[in-house]
Amino acid sequence: MAERPSWDEYFMQIALDVATRSTCLRRQVGAVIVRDRRILTTGYNGAPMGLPHCLTAGCHLVNGHCIRCLHAEQNAIIQGAYFGVGTSGSQLYCTHQPCNMCAKMIVNAGITKVVISGEYPDEFALEVLSTANIPLVLLPPPTLQRTEPLMTAAAESRENPSSRP
Repeated sequence: MAERPSWDEYFMQIALDVATRSTCLRRQVGAVIVRDRRILTTGYNGAPMGLPHCLTAGCHLVNGHCIRCLHAEQNAIIQGAYFGVGTSGSQLYCTHQPCNMCAKMIVNAGITKVVISGEYPDEFALEVLSTANIPLVLLPPPTLQRTEPLMTAAAESRENPSSRP
């Protein structure tokens, strides 16, 4: 029987799934904000609502950065504000380390822990999170395999008693 993922692995896998909605051509990033093991919001990097995104309009690069897109963390925090969902006391799971702007938004959103599976070259972001006493946890990318669900294996065992050990 397969092992259940830890809560960190579970939410990171969801962040990776959220990243598949990204409209950025350069980097697909997903974020999930969680409190008490419940998902509050999600976000991925892409253009603001209703505006052309990189898939159709191309990247708008300035100093090597695409300025057309919002970051996944920004979108997750904004989604909370848009729908009236508070983020104070929550944790953020993100496929990549936040940049310094996102780190500052994380501090002001009251997020108390950040879990990432990929790094990003922004030392000041690390300083912001550290100064704000927000732990940054590097979780290796999930090795979850989408194989047979636990419930399927259990159901088959009940249906076919002769297959039990």
